[in-house]
Amino acid sequence: HKANEDFAPVLRDRAHIDETLRLATEEKAADYAAALQRLRKIYHTSIKPMEQTYKYNELRQHEISDGEITSKPMVLFLGPWSVGKSSMINYLLGLNDSPYQLYTGAEPTTSEFTVIMHGEKIRSVEGIVMAADSSRSFSPLEKFGQNFLEKLIGVEMPHKLLERVTFVDTPGIIENRKQQERGYPFNDVCQWFIDRADLIFVVFDPTKLDVGLELEMLFRQLKGRESQIRIILNKADSLATQDLMRVYGALFWSLAPLINVTEPPRVYVSSFWPYEYEPDTSRDLFKREEISLLEDLNQVIENRMENKIAFIRQHGIRVRIHGLLVDRYVQTFKEKMSFFSDPELVFQEIVDDPDKFYIFKSILAKTNVSKFDLPNRDAYRDFFGINPITNFKPLSSQCSYIGGCLLDNIERAITNELPALLSSINSGKQPGLSSCEATGCGEKPKNRYRKN
Repeated sequence: HKANEDFAPVLRDRAHIDETLRLATEEKAADYAAALQRLRKIYHTSIKPMEQTYKYNELRQHEISDGEITSKPMVLFLGPWSVGKSSMINYLLGLNDSPYQLYTGAEPTTSEFTVIMHGEKIRSVEGIVMAADSSRSFSPLEKFGQNFLEKLIGVEMPHKLLERVTFVDTPGIIENRKQQERGYPFNDVCQWFIDRADLIFVVFDPTKLDVGLELEMLFRQLKGRESQIRIILNKADSLATQDLMRVYGALFWSLAPLINVTEPPRVYVSSFWPYEYEPDTSRDLFKREEISLLEDLNQVIENRMENKIAFIRQHGIRVRIHGLLVDRYVQTFKEKMSFFSDPELVFQEIVDDPDKFYIFKSILAKTNVSKFDLPNRDAYRDFFGINPITNFKPLSSQCSYIGGCLLDNIERAITNELPALLSSINSGKQPGLSSCEATGCGEKPKNRYRKN
């Protein structure tokens, strides 16, 4: 896929990129900022108090920062090395031959996690600075250690597309090298980005379809995120049509055991770089596929506020269930305690066999609790190992004259306030015809009911 040295390669027309992503249209920034502010207020007044009181963060290891609430949608690029991930980002942003294009080449070139985001001027930001800045959504990455932060780099630049979305380029998966050589927990870091991505592009090169252990591990981590995954067969114009059909079949054959869903993920077959397609290839098909992919990206941008509200609501549901469970453990402990009991033995019995005391069953009897949202019983054994039961008060005593009751507040947020915010946003949207109908792009990206 390298251009011939003897003549300057012909560049492709880029007009369809700006047109499909509607980069020329101005956004209603004031409405969006007001909705974000309202979402922050609901979270801080109605959800976070219960989260902190019952130490939810110690159960799930997931704290929502203001940076995460206000962050732009994240598009993550994953895949083996040298399949064209960095070239694709350069192409989408029009960075080719500019001094700040991402470095590309036939050998593994990207050894860092590169976050490309909007900024007033072009500059790079060290990983240590990104993690220290609480206004960004990357501060939780500090937990992966200094070795990783040295492999994290941010690039800021003024760009219309980056005002609406953030791109993350990842180191290519190398099958023939032990993971320890990376010097940081590569899989854990990937998982962190996967959990937060709104769209995940898994990029393949038709000449390198070997599915090894690292790629298998990656697909295991993508479980539950299937609606966000888009598979890209890049550099498609480097093969004759007949070979491309064979490669397409081989790709599905390799991936089928790794993706256990009834509906296969959307696959885009094209060539994502700025040079003209090779002659005698299916250029019309490739261009249509590219426009479909851009439509997918546009859907994520347009739905970003709904996705955030849905994510905060899902988080609120989990926090409420956690509060109800801790409350039930506290009540059961108080009921079983007598003057002569040994508190540790009494509580150990409850933690070891919560079903004997109907702790989880009693929660299912409450309104709006699904058995699929209930946490693992063993997680509570660990949770109470760190947090003694005597540290917690029952929910009935968690009320104040000014702030109201924790449970009432979080239930009001889940059932009234967040749905009302969602419908106010939807009513403000103009129901325009999506060009998906013309291009037949993939399934509309679903709301991110994310697994933490």
